[in-house]
Amino acid sequence: MNHFATALNAVCPYYTMFPLEFPLGVLARRRQPKQWVLDPFCGRGTTTFAARLLGLPSVGLDSNPLAAALAAAKVPRVSARQVLATARYILHQHPEASDIPRGAFWRYVYNPTTLGQLCRLREGLLESRDTEARIVLRAILLGALHGPLSQNGTSYFSNQCPRTYAPKPRYALNFWKSRGLTPPRVDVPRVIQSRAIRYLREQPSAVNGILRVGDARSLHAYADLPPISYVITSPPYYGMRTYRQDQWLRHWFLGEPAAVDYSAKDTDFAHSSPDAFIRQLADVWKNVRGVCKRDAMLVVRFGGIHDRKCDPVAMLKESLSLANWNLVTIRSAGTALDGRRQASQFLETTKTPRLEYDFYAIR
Repeated sequence: MNHFATALNAVCPYYTMFPLEFPLGVLARRRQPKQWVLDPFCGRGTTTFAARLLGLPSVGLDSNPLAAALAAAKVPRVSARQVLATARYILHQHPEASDIPRGAFWRYVYNPTTLGQLCRLREGLLESRDTEARIVLRAILLGALHGPLSQNGTSYFSNQCPRTYAPKPRYALNFWKSRGLTPPRVDVPRVIQSRAIRYLREQPSAVNGILRVGDARSLHAYADLPPISYVITSPPYYGMRTYRQDQWLRHWFLGEPAAVDYSAKDTDFAHSSPDAFIRQLADVWKNVRGVCKRDAMLVVRFGGIHDRKCDPVAMLKESLSLANWNLVTIRSAGTALDGRRQASQFLETTKTPRLEYDFYAIR
């Protein structure tokens, strides 16, 4: 498939995702026109974008507002010119920011002028996201919020940072100070323009898309959905509980506090025991089953991480059985070394990564 046509899928990378080829491979062989696709753990919207590439309408659910914000940008068709004009309009309408974070971390992570512009854009987008251009602009800003420095000019707004997860403030300060790294003054509109051109140069046709911030375990999240033909998803792996802390800077841009609390307890899936986790997955599969057509297919990518002793195959099989899905086959999906996997976040170089699996079930 044309690289430019798929560029938008990379608008904001982070660990908890799977390759675009996974949902594309499932759908390309079986799709019929107008069949709806659902991902109840939509993450950054890879299944949503795969459905759009194939002309299929889709539904994405996620309890994480960052995930929903990124997935929402995979649905509309807008031009780079519209996105840049929207950014300039917001900066014009907000000549000063009313809330600029203070402290040593913020002095080192962003140049003061750059931070001021980011705060102005943040406030404008928090006031209104009533156009498709604003939805896509927000995703572009989230993707550029932090990343590596470059000698040839930066495409990120920050001092030296990882691009897939936010830095821990204390560690980052020590890193920057010990190396004499100072944040670059970035031409924010230029970065927006460059990224918008890259992601929006060629786009697939627009299709219907529904994106919701909602808990997949709650029946309310599925209210008034069209009948679903395909469900393609990857739930959180047992033991993975730091999604929000790992993305705290992007959550700040979405309106949350300008600080991270690493002691905060997980508010989504409980990871207290394999049995509790299985029951929660079963609740999701039951809800999904309720909005699916009689012959709908459910495809789930699932695996495990090394710091939790469990059998991911047995866990997923039991959860499907409790929800009355008929398991057809299980296929190996490789390991985190293949890239763009949830388990990459916990991969240690001294350990062999655990296999991941694709589960195919029929309603």
